[in-house]
Amino acid sequence: MKKLFIKFGVVLVFAGMVTESFAGNKDRTGQAGASELLINPWGQSTGLFGINSAKVSGVEAMKVNIAGLAYTKNTEIGLARTEMLSGSGVSVNNFALAQKVGNFGVLGFNLMSMGFEDITITTWDMPTGGVGSYKPQFLNATLGFAKEFNENIYAGISGTFVSEQIADIKANGACFDAGVHYVTGKRDNFHFGVTLRNIGTNMRFSGSGFAVEAELPEGTNSSDQMSMRTPTEKFEMPTYLNFSVAYDLYLDENKLQNETDLPKHRASLMASFTSNSFLNDYFGFGVEYSFREMFMVRGAYRHEKDIRNMETPSTFYTGFSAGATIQSPIGKNGPTLALDYSFRPTQRPANGVHVVALRFMTRERAKDTETAE
Repeated sequence: MKKLFIKFGVVLVFAGMVTESFAGNKDRTGQAGASELLINPWGQSTGLFGINSAKVSGVEAMKVNIAGLAYTKNTEIGLARTEMLSGSGVSVNNFALAQKVGNFGVLGFNLMSMGFEDITITTWDMPTGGVGSYKPQFLNATLGFAKEFNENIYAGISGTFVSEQIADIKANGACFDAGVHYVTGKRDNFHFGVTLRNIGTNMRFSGSGFAVEAELPEGTNSSDQMSMRTPTEKFEMPTYLNFSVAYDLYLDENKLQNETDLPKHRASLMASFTSNSFLNDYFGFGVEYSFREMFMVRGAYRHEKDIRNMETPSTFYTGFSAGATIQSPIGKNGPTLALDYSFRPTQRPANGVHVVALRFMTRERAKDTETAE
């Protein structure tokens, strides 16, 4: 019991500290930048709108709750493609790698970039264009670390470099995430998670795009020019704090012959609350069904203020999400290959958000059980 109270104490102290330091101000709604940090590019977690942050594991954890990175058994590689607002020409490409390093923990790397269609260049003199086009470049790179401290507590921390730029304007910054998972129950079927994301530096756009060549005032040589630069304001990262719980129901547990037998049917119930510093808070509920951990279907609903206001909705999402996963080992003792898909419907006239992800996971290395003679 003493150990149990200590474990709960660690989680509660962490939650209390980040809650006190958060102190979001809703008067600042919409004033944050680098909103691509709120994009989750992975198929499993987007099928649940991120409500699975108490259960997320592997490479996906770097975009949901970094503590889940600690569940990586050996090596995991992931590729994902997101079609944002189908038909708009906006896409998200993502690559991630996680590697367990013995008892030290798990290291992870995630690289995400956004793609845009060509945008027409306009100027004061040519407001309709005619001088070419450009493409914005949004990129963020994350390096994370997570560790299993004991059979109940997992924690992690990560840092992300953020870059936004066009040909003559750019902004760079850095932010950090921290997360904790607490797991307990007969089959580790109760999950509790806390994560604080996108705590970082201010960003400011700068570059020659803010400079304008102007003539000097009267009384000077009219042929002389001076460069006038428009000042820019700093902006903050879209920080948020998330609390989540999940409970796994093994539907055929009573039919098992031995305690070591693995159930075939699992239904996981999840709930989550997110306090945003620059957006509406939201909460949600989700469920996932799994057969032999090889086929999974999932769905969720996330609610926030005015989401059902058709005239002035608070978000382009409708609140619903759904997805599925198929995964299977390659060969008898080979690595596991997983294919994930999710869909989130959006307000009209957008056509929804589609995510497809492919993950490759190697098995945990067998421990040497031989003893010296």
